[in-house]
Amino acid sequence: MHGRPRKAPKPEDEAASSAKAQKLRALQTQFFTFHHNKIYTKEAVELSAKLLEINPESYTAWNYRKLAVEHYLNLPDCNPDSIKSVLDDELRVVENALRQNFKSYGAWHHRKWVLSKGHSSIDNELRLLDKFQKADSRNFHAWNYRRYVAESMKRSEQDELKYAEDMIYTNFSNYSAWHNRSVLLSALFEKKAGGFLLKEKVLPEEYEFIHQAIFTDPDDQSGWFYHLWLLDQTVTTDSPLLASSWPGHGSDVLLVGDRCYNGSAFSPFSALHSDSGSFPIVLYFNQPVGGVNSSTVTVECGFNKNEDLFWKPLSASNSQTARVWVAHLKVPSSDLHSTVEVSVGHSKGIISTRGFVYSHPSMFSFKVHVQPMERDSSQVSVAENISLREENFKVYGTQSEESIIDSFDQLIIKNGHETTASNWRFEALAKEIECFRELLSLVDCKIGKLTLARLLKAYDAMSYPFANKLVHSEEVLELYSDLMKLDPTHYQFYKDEHSIVLLQKVTSSKESLLQHCFQYKDSASSAICDPICLRLNNLSLSRMGAFEKLLWVQMLDLSHNELQSIEGLEAMQLLSCLSLRNNKLRSLTALEPLRKLKSLRILDISYNQIGDQSIDTTSSIGSRNSKMNQKLL
Repeated sequence: MHGRPRKAPKPEDEAASSAKAQKLRALQTQFFTFHHNKIYTKEAVELSAKLLEINPESYTAWNYRKLAVEHYLNLPDCNPDSIKSVLDDELRVVENALRQNFKSYGAWHHRKWVLSKGHSSIDNELRLLDKFQKADSRNFHAWNYRRYVAESMKRSEQDELKYAEDMIYTNFSNYSAWHNRSVLLSALFEKKAGGFLLKEKVLPEEYEFIHQAIFTDPDDQSGWFYHLWLLDQTVTTDSPLLASSWPGHGSDVLLVGDRCYNGSAFSPFSALHSDSGSFPIVLYFNQPVGGVNSSTVTVECGFNKNEDLFWKPLSASNSQTARVWVAHLKVPSSDLHSTVEVSVGHSKGIISTRGFVYSHPSMFSFKVHVQPMERDSSQVSVAENISLREENFKVYGTQSEESIIDSFDQLIIKNGHETTASNWRFEALAKEIECFRELLSLVDCKIGKLTLARLLKAYDAMSYPFANKLVHSEEVLELYSDLMKLDPTHYQFYKDEHSIVLLQKVTSSKESLLQHCFQYKDSASSAICDPICLRLNNLSLSRMGAFEKLLWVQMLDLSHNELQSIEGLEAMQLLSCLSLRNNKLRSLTALEPLRKLKSLRILDISYNQIGDQSIDTTSSIGSRNSKMNQKLL
């Protein structure tokens, strides 16, 4: 059993073990002779049964018996009675093996295989399961097999739910029973079965049920895992939603060939340098989706055809589903002032990885202004002119605060569906928060603190669109700081969660975001229009997040943090300048998201741990980053 120390064997135990091993070797030698020569006589099959009774984990012996069964079933004189006799023998062999080891993968799998032949009665299986589950009520093999039997018998989920409840009342620490309960409820929710159609009716009752287990023994993890599943069911929306986009709704995008007109009234959130004759449209969903194409997303403008747009998913795994999708809209080289309207999901086809359809159509529009400008030979390119060093930046001027604040509201989609959270969700979370604050006032429980932090985060995420602030962020940060000290074994997990909450706090309001916006000192630079750098340096970040609020960023300083990964950074399609200086990046693999940042021109990855291995300059990422670093150093 897990967590139990092994005892030194006694001399008599060692002698018995040695005799068993000798007998097993003799049986195996004879068995392999029969197996290799495809001998399926009664003597040979009986010998394999003896072998399995001693060692139920012999997969070769189970496979041999399958071959022997197929051999008998294909004999010319085979009849229904003989078939039933052969298969009943197999069930008896499995039962004998399970008495030796009722956690044998091979035995349970073989029993399923025998029943799948369709000649054996399944009525006895629940009685057999009751016997084994009394011996070990948490045996997940038996629970997995029970789900198979219940489905084969067309036994209702409600009946199985009652059985799981009885097993839980027998032992609150039965993780397998809690897990089976979550599987059954998920199936009922999906089927929208009678009485389980509305989560607001079922989930509050389940919270009350789980409280009995948690408050009885706060140190037992079984109930906590079920509570985590309940929390996910409470806060997760089935249908995917469009969370944010770039350009933002109502924004003005100023595009120039090599330069941006100095003194322009355009916000730094939407002024864009581009020498490719196009700019990206970025869609950020609240969960991974597929099916984003010119049919499900239409872009109407006077200078480009919708069918010419190619939507591409941005994901680390290069799959056809992603949270972030991008298409590049080509613009003419001549003067242009045009409105672009983007409609998402008005035609069906966008589907989440969980199989739910995008059912809340969204629309946003923005204006595009193109100003062609000739480049003077004395002017230098972006890559030659910008350096992400401390001394090159100054605090962003207060006189420009208004333009940033106005633009901040355009970053997030306001479609009326994303923020619709029924009252029961708020009430459920508020009640759970109160409940676990009470628990922590009585006992110092690490998993209780983690659960409270998750509840507070969920409540803030749900209420943020209405309150426009994170009410509990300081408390959540303090909880994760405490957990890092109390539970050093899981320090990195808590550190990552702390980093995400900190980033959410920084990006939660216009005022907090402005504190991290800096202006490039050389404001006369002709390379970028009043370049604004978002400086998230020296924040002790170990993980990135809040990307839906950062799609506008073109210059980003992440130096002097503790980042080991930059996963998710691929969403920031406008990035042209990036500093990852003084972090904990250990390999070129950690830089993979940079492959998808087509606008990136300046990159500083100095003082990381990548130098511990040689850089392959023959690969595209190695060659590209090597050249970028040369421009800095």
